[in-house]
Amino acid sequence: MSKNNERIFEEARLKNLELATRRVFFKDCFLGMGSMALGSFLSGCNWLGSKDGTAIFNSDNPLLPHAPHFPAKAKSVIYLHMAGAPSQLELFDYKPDLMKLDGQDCPQSLLEGKKFAFIRGVPKMMGPQANFKQRGQSGAWVSDHLPHFATVADEVSFLKAMQTDQFNHGPAQLLMHTGTPRLGRPSIGAWATYGLGSENSNLPGFVVLTSGGKFPDAGKSVWGSGFLPSVYQGVQCRSEGDPVLFIKDPAGMDRDLRKASIDAINEANRMSYDEFKDPEILSRISQYEMAYRMQISVPDVMNINDEPDYIHEMYGTKPGKACLANNLLLARKLVEKGVRFVQIFDWGWDSHGTDESLAIDYGFVNKCRTMDKPVTALLLDLKQRGLLDETLVVWGGEFGRTPMQENRDGKKMPFKGRDHHTEAFTIWMAGGGIKKGMSYGETDEIGYSAISGKTTAFDVQATILNQLGFDHEKLTYQFQGRPFRLTDVHGRVINEIIA
Repeated sequence: MSKNNERIFEEARLKNLELATRRVFFKDCFLGMGSMALGSFLSGCNWLGSKDGTAIFNSDNPLLPHAPHFPAKAKSVIYLHMAGAPSQLELFDYKPDLMKLDGQDCPQSLLEGKKFAFIRGVPKMMGPQANFKQRGQSGAWVSDHLPHFATVADEVSFLKAMQTDQFNHGPAQLLMHTGTPRLGRPSIGAWATYGLGSENSNLPGFVVLTSGGKFPDAGKSVWGSGFLPSVYQGVQCRSEGDPVLFIKDPAGMDRDLRKASIDAINEANRMSYDEFKDPEILSRISQYEMAYRMQISVPDVMNINDEPDYIHEMYGTKPGKACLANNLLLARKLVEKGVRFVQIFDWGWDSHGTDESLAIDYGFVNKCRTMDKPVTALLLDLKQRGLLDETLVVWGGEFGRTPMQENRDGKKMPFKGRDHHTEAFTIWMAGGGIKKGMSYGETDEIGYSAISGKTTAFDVQATILNQLGFDHEKLTYQFQGRPFRLTDVHGRVINEIIA
C-alpha cells in the first residue's frame, strides 16, 4: 500500500471513529440534549438515572412525580394486611365436603412429606365454623362473619388459589411485601414511590398505619426501603395522639426558628454532598424539608373529627382511639390528598386455638366484626367520591389456615384453631382497573390444595405494579453490581382479573 493510500486510509479511520463517538454520544448517552434542556427548567433537580423511560430526579425533592412505563389504571394503592393470616375456610372458600369429615382423623396423604408450623402426629379434620351464602349477582361465597362485606362482594376480584412457600409469619410477611423472606429488600410501597414519586409535596408518598396493638411479626422491615434511598420508606402515622412522633416544635422554638435550623442543617448537608456525592445525603435533605412541611399538612389530613356524622357511622370510627376503622377512614383521606401508597397492618388474625382470643369460633369472629364494617365502608366511600376507579385496594394475609384442627405437639388445643397453611389461601383486590365480581383460582374439595389458577406473592406484586403503570421486570435498581426488582426472577401479571 502506497504512503498516499495509507494516509487516506488513516484519515478515513479517524473520521469513522469521530462519527462513531458522536453517534454513541447522541444515541446511547442516558442524558439526552432534550433532558438537559428539561432539567434546566426543573428548579433544584439533579438527574441521577432512568428506568426504561421513567425519569428519576433526586435532589431536594426526590419524590417529584414521574411518568410510569405505560398509562396507569390506578393512581394509588391501599393495601390491607391482616397480620397473622385470616382463615379462608371461614370467610371466602366454602367447602361443604369438609364438614362431612369434621372430627375424623386427618388422612396420612395430607401429612406425609408436609411441613407445618405446629401440627404434629395425626390431627382431626375440622369443618367450616361459619355459614356461607352466595352473594350479589356474581354469586361469590361469603360467610356470615362478614354481613356488611357481603353487600359489596360484586365490587371485588377474589384470588382463591394463592400459595406461598413460607409457613412462619415473619418470613411470609416479608415475602408478601418485599419479594423475599429475608431482610434487606425494599417493600412494595417503597418501590411504588421510587417509581412514581408523590403527587403531594407536603405529604409522604408512602404512609403506614397499624392497629391491633402490635406490629407485624416481620417488624418495620415490611415497610422499609431496603437498598433504595431511605426517603422511599414508609412513614408510620398514628390514629391516636400526635399522628407522627415529634411533629410538634419543642418548647421555646417557633416556626421561623425551626425553618432557620433546617436551612442551616441542609446547607451543611449540601456541602457534604458536594464533597462525597452520597445520594443518601440528598435523601436526608429531602426528609428535613418534608418534616417541616408535614408539621402543617399532617395534623390536618390525619384529623377525622371534622368528618360528617354519617361517615363516622359508616366506618364505625372511634375518634381519638387507635383502631382499624379510624385507619381505614384515614386511608381514604390520604389517597384523596395524593398519597401514593397507604399500607395498613391489622394485628391479631392468628387463630391457633391456644386460648379463647385465638379461637376460630370466638376471637376470630370478633376480629371479623372489627374489620367487616369499616372495610365495606372504605370501598363504598371511595366509590361515592369517584376514587375507587383510580385506587387499587388489596386485602389479605401472609398465608392460609389448615382444614384440620391444630394439635400442637400432638395434643388437642383447648379451643378450636387452625395451623398455618401454605398451599391455599384467598386474597382479594378491588378498584384500580380490576374486574368486578370475579373469582379466579380454585382449591380442592376440602380447601387443602390449589388445583387451578394458582397465584403467588410475586404475581400479586407484579399485578399491583402493572396497575400503577409499570412492567415489573423493568422497574429495577442497581445494587451490588446487578439490577434488582421487587419480583426478582418470578411473577406474572394476573391478567384474568384485569378489566
